[in-house]
Amino acid sequence: MANLFLFLSLSLLLLCPPIAAVRPIFSSDPLLSDGVSAGGGESPGFLSLPSAAEEEGSCEQTYGFLPCTATAGGNMFLVIAYGFLMFKAATYLSAGSELLLEILGPGIVGGLFLPILGALPDAMLILVSGLSGTKEEAQKQVLIGIGLLAGSTVMLLTLLWGTCVVVSKCDLSENSTSVDSQDTKGFSLFGSGTTTDLQTTYAARIMAISIVPFIIVQLPRVFKFPSGQRLMVLVALIVSVALVLSYCLYQVCQPWIQKRRIAYAKHKHVISGILQHAEMEGLGRLLTSDGEPNIPAIKKLFHKIDLDSNNVLSNAELRAFIIGIQFDEIDLDKDDAVAKVMHDFDTSRNVDVDETEFINGITRWINEAKHTVDTAGVHSKNFIHDFHSRTKDEHNMLIDKSDEVVESVQNPTWICIKALLLLLLGTVMAAAFADPLVDAVDNFSIATSIPSFFISFIAMPLATNSSEAVSAIIFASRKKQRTSSLTFSEIYGGVTMNNTLCLAVFLALVYARGLTWEFSSESLVILLVCIAMGLFTSFRTTFPLWTCMVPYLFYPLSLAIVYVLDFVFGWS
Repeated sequence: MANLFLFLSLSLLLLCPPIAAVRPIFSSDPLLSDGVSAGGGESPGFLSLPSAAEEEGSCEQTYGFLPCTATAGGNMFLVIAYGFLMFKAATYLSAGSELLLEILGPGIVGGLFLPILGALPDAMLILVSGLSGTKEEAQKQVLIGIGLLAGSTVMLLTLLWGTCVVVSKCDLSENSTSVDSQDTKGFSLFGSGTTTDLQTTYAARIMAISIVPFIIVQLPRVFKFPSGQRLMVLVALIVSVALVLSYCLYQVCQPWIQKRRIAYAKHKHVISGILQHAEMEGLGRLLTSDGEPNIPAIKKLFHKIDLDSNNVLSNAELRAFIIGIQFDEIDLDKDDAVAKVMHDFDTSRNVDVDETEFINGITRWINEAKHTVDTAGVHSKNFIHDFHSRTKDEHNMLIDKSDEVVESVQNPTWICIKALLLLLLGTVMAAAFADPLVDAVDNFSIATSIPSFFISFIAMPLATNSSEAVSAIIFASRKKQRTSSLTFSEIYGGVTMNNTLCLAVFLALVYARGLTWEFSSESLVILLVCIAMGLFTSFRTTFPLWTCMVPYLFYPLSLAIVYVLDFVFGWS
């Protein structure tokens, strides 16, 4: 469906006649009416001379051939069409990055290239917003760039962050941590929520530090020395570039976000191996004909593992069972696997697993397996085998080989070529359609008298960040602490790249073209949201459901702050 829309969008953009290309209409043309009947009234015909207002509102075609229009409706269509094309560019970049990570470990690829590629569409749009035209035109259009930068950061930390809390919520235990895959309390504001690991708080702190360039560039306004504004823009640019390089170097040396993906994939493979081993031992199918967990078979498995028949499973019994399963295809740390299985099952945290906890744990595993295998496969006799094969393939694709080719991946050469083609296509599309999208937003702003900042703040992040948002929500929906940690870490990483790489592009544009820095209200919004969410997330790992209301309120509040400061107090 998306590819069909992409084809239709390209076709309409290339084939529909833009206003600038419409044949001029002259009253001397004998085949056309002049719009006035012989009786002096208006002709019922629809062709008429363009008014002076229409002539003044004529548009300029991007690249000399892409369609343009001076009407609000036409520009809205162009914003949607070009926005969709930018969304596809971001999707291709994301898909190419994931493929590249399949055959190359986290290291250089995961730490350096992937964060930059993720921020490329935003950076491209910011760059073209003030690159062409006169200095006066650039000063006006660059509002679109700062609007995108602010809108992208605010959207990630408000709407997406809050949605991920809602989607990933689980029941909170007595010690205020979420219980994986257990969501029985519904939308209880204090009884349900999500928990992340300690490393995620580090990512939030890094995000909070990344706002330093915004503070530097505002110093001349704060201390009332406007003559030093250009110097501070240069200093902020240098600091932004240094922060980008430092962040990428940190990711290269400590690629824990990418390694967490591998750890999660390995744990899923252990789960599937245990389920498959249970069926192979002749204990019966773990699913009934209706696709539901087979409780009697699960009880048989429990009593088989319970060697001393005391109706609880100890750490040693679980370890003996896991050692008996062949995991030759992965490098498995048996002690770590036992600890994670015990953590999954032992909800009472008494270091033993009783029969009820074991049944509930296996049931959660089976339900998770259903999300991995398609619906038709759930009723198949080979369901557990298919799940095991799927998790093995997923692990092999993500395994860390320290930037060496992963031998277990079939045909790595073809995967590498495909990844590079997707990256090239995404980059070309982002470069080609960034300028027309900026022009369409600017023309829509002129046609509707809506400030371009608000259009770019609301609409453009939907085009450049939708694929990352969908991916984050999918991970969060798995309702595990590991996946929640990964989700929020990637959100903080995206904001960090906005505050460093994208800001560096914007500052370079302002400095190179000699533009005036008059974006105090926009910078203030970014500072407020990043500082508030940074402090809120840097020193806690559990977020009850009520916490989603805080970022949700920040989004409209951000728009209101910019409006009041710019149009009431006249900051710009």
